[in-house]
Amino acid sequence: MEPVDLDFEESELELPSEPMTLNMGPSHPAMHGTIRMVLTLEGEKIKQVDVQPGYLHRGFEKMCERGTWQQVFPYTDRLNYVSPLLNNVGYALAVEKLLGITVPRRCQLLRVILGELSRISDHLTCNGAMAMELGAFTPFLWFLKAREWAWDACEEQTGARLTHSFFRVGGAADAPTDRLEGMSRAILPKIQEVVDEGASLLLKNRIFLDRTQGVGILSREDALSMGASGPVLRCTGIDYDVRKDKPYLTYDEVDFDVPVGEDGDTYDRFMCRLEEIRQSARIIEQSLDLLNKIKPGTPDYAINVSDPRIVLPPKSEVYSTIEGTINHFKLIMEGIDVPPGEVYQYTEAGNGELGFLLVSRGGGNPWRVRVRGPCFFSLQCAKPMILGSMLADIIPAFGSINMIGGECDR
Repeated sequence: MEPVDLDFEESELELPSEPMTLNMGPSHPAMHGTIRMVLTLEGEKIKQVDVQPGYLHRGFEKMCERGTWQQVFPYTDRLNYVSPLLNNVGYALAVEKLLGITVPRRCQLLRVILGELSRISDHLTCNGAMAMELGAFTPFLWFLKAREWAWDACEEQTGARLTHSFFRVGGAADAPTDRLEGMSRAILPKIQEVVDEGASLLLKNRIFLDRTQGVGILSREDALSMGASGPVLRCTGIDYDVRKDKPYLTYDEVDFDVPVGEDGDTYDRFMCRLEEIRQSARIIEQSLDLLNKIKPGTPDYAINVSDPRIVLPPKSEVYSTIEGTINHFKLIMEGIDVPPGEVYQYTEAGNGELGFLLVSRGGGNPWRVRVRGPCFFSLQCAKPMILGSMLADIIPAFGSINMIGGECDR
């Protein structure tokens, strides 16, 4: 019997195959129910991907144009619903730019303090959820525990747990409460301790490192050309933060660093957010110190501008004087009379540059409202991040973008 020749070429042993098209989302949990990815796969390798947002469309901008200038605030809460106070601040600054007014110093510091508490809660949520999607459930629970402490302080000031709608055109709904400073100073070390504990579990874990380092790499060129900002841009090594480069409120009076990465991968995005939590705590501590230096009775101590055409009168005047009643009625029913003009105001939100383009034709309603949600631009970076990677790499890479559906609303 003649021996059988087993010396086959490797190509002769491969079964014939063709690329497979796979829908990932919008019902996939990692796609948040609002994103669909049409994948072309060779085995588990991604050869082509079409990222399709648009499964959440509430008509945010058109809803804003239907109400008065003040009635827009509850809508901004739903842009990034994990850090709504940062959205409040961005919109308030845009309208105040149209009006040509600046809020008192005490209100500016209050906006910074509550905004940075919101930024902390945003980063804790993103990093915790990303770790959980890789199987690390304990850090997720720990980070959310710390997030609840940040929300406790926000609730103490605003009275709401999630959608705060606290800031106003020309100021804020109320002055800092007696407990806000004490609560903030008490929770910041506790949050830092939880962050360090969570990091100790993840940053020495071989599974976490293998799933994040060298995964979802984004080049500087792609990040810039696609309009990325926030941690998605800074992870590539580009040192751009609106709070540093174009300071607003009192950010130019506090000392803090802007964390940047080197490799532009998922690990760097995770680490940038982790360090930004520490920097936000520094900003809050310094802002509280500055707040205590403001003397009662001075113009800086006010919480709202003193223009009755912009700010609602105290309830005691509304209930007891005809002038207060009329003033309240006109501001509520007709809105603030904003002069004609067009402005673009941008701030550093949790995911990057949040911008509002407002157009006024005069009167109590905005004529045009356009929002530059940072997630909408960062989402464009998903394609170069995952192209050529493995199917499983989509989960950590997409999670590190921190895609918030409300910011992608179109």
